[in-house]
Amino acid sequence: MSEESWHEARLIPTSGISGAEEQERRATSALLAVLTAVREFGRAITQPLGAPAGNVQAFIEVPFMLGEKRVFPDGLIRVARGQKSWTALVEVKTGNNELDAEQLENYLDVARDNGFDALLTISNELPPAAGQHPTKVDKRKLRKVALHHLPWSQVLAEAVMQKEHRGVADPDQAWILGELIRYLEHPRSGALEFEDMGASWVPVRDGIRAGTLRASDKGAAEVAARFDVLLRYASLRLGRSLGTEVVPVVSRKEAAEPTLRTVALVNSLVKDGRLAGAIRIPNAVAPLAIELDLRSNQVTCLVEVDAPREGRPTTRVNWLVRQLKNAPDSLRLEALVAHARGVSTAALLKDVREDASVLIADPKKELRSFRLALASPLGTKRGRGRGGVIDSVLDAVDAFYGDVLQHLKAWTAAPPRLREATGSPELKPPALVSTALSSQDGVELVGDGADSEERTVLVADAEAESSGFPA
Repeated sequence: MSEESWHEARLIPTSGISGAEEQERRATSALLAVLTAVREFGRAITQPLGAPAGNVQAFIEVPFMLGEKRVFPDGLIRVARGQKSWTALVEVKTGNNELDAEQLENYLDVARDNGFDALLTISNELPPAAGQHPTKVDKRKLRKVALHHLPWSQVLAEAVMQKEHRGVADPDQAWILGELIRYLEHPRSGALEFEDMGASWVPVRDGIRAGTLRASDKGAAEVAARFDVLLRYASLRLGRSLGTEVVPVVSRKEAAEPTLRTVALVNSLVKDGRLAGAIRIPNAVAPLAIELDLRSNQVTCLVEVDAPREGRPTTRVNWLVRQLKNAPDSLRLEALVAHARGVSTAALLKDVREDASVLIADPKKELRSFRLALASPLGTKRGRGRGGVIDSVLDAVDAFYGDVLQHLKAWTAAPPRLREATGSPELKPPALVSTALSSQDGVELVGDGADSEERTVLVADAEAESSGFPA
């Protein structure tokens, strides 16, 4: 028998998973065990939740009494350092299983009665923004116990970033973390990627094209929420590739009151048929904006870059074009004029490469910024795969960042140059202090390259005057 058909032994095998219960138990045990074995990964997961930087202990299916009934949270994590200890119950769901509010409230009561600090939930449910929880519970139960949520996609992203980018000191621990990554990436693990825009996507899209969508329609709010989830997933996925934390851009008001964001997206859907958001990549020249046009069936990625503050208009345009060597010819460039809101000129990159003046309507007006946009077809299917909405957006983000955004650098002014000293070091200084040379002597001659002889004459005249002899 050929060895090509043999399966390599794995630390965390996916074989033998018989159902949802076994899937959840194995995922819980694998994750918690690796948290205790790989110190860097354990800290990366627990410290943002409020745990100290100490040794991590983990247990699965710990029994507790709640009144007259016995309950079994999927796991328990305890982190201790010195006299300080932090304990959290863990509830895990895999596949399409959703968290149950009543069950979470029972575990919150258990945590409160036992003096535990938090309840951590892990599932494939992806809330629109970090810090939000996908399940609504009685807020009174959160007075003494914190409620945290980690989607499996974030757990996977954190594991990849720790192993591939931040590093693990011990090689054996790095291998163990790699086995967890391999397990979570397997379809049978139950740790799914974001795969569906929801049942309301197609009806809302059709309503937009027919002009019948209303803000009061239930599906509109659902699509708006799923779009924010898509932005969050795109951020996690891109951050996993870059080895850094990529996050959606949300205003302070929207972070404090998420319904404001949903209302704004719904109004944009009804009025323009568009959904728009942005993600922030560390050290990128500007946030990457993403816009879905459900009428024209296009996804557009764009970024706005400040123009240089000096030089002629063509010089400023060429400064930008030089950074776009890998960008496609179909990239649209738009030049915005200072002190003239809404006034701009636009052209494709292929035309600007040939003639920078196509972006300049009036050479006397100063260019304030450039807007770069790349459009591509938006998938028609609500799920993943070929022709799907999700993959078309993810592919557009990857292409725009790889070909355009990662090559852009912000303009910075050149530092001031040190002015050349006046006077010749070969000549003796004048005898009288009152006739000492000043930095203003021969200023108009400095920097022209052929002025050394003229400066020597000025110095000689000054010396002759101080000695009383004619020059």
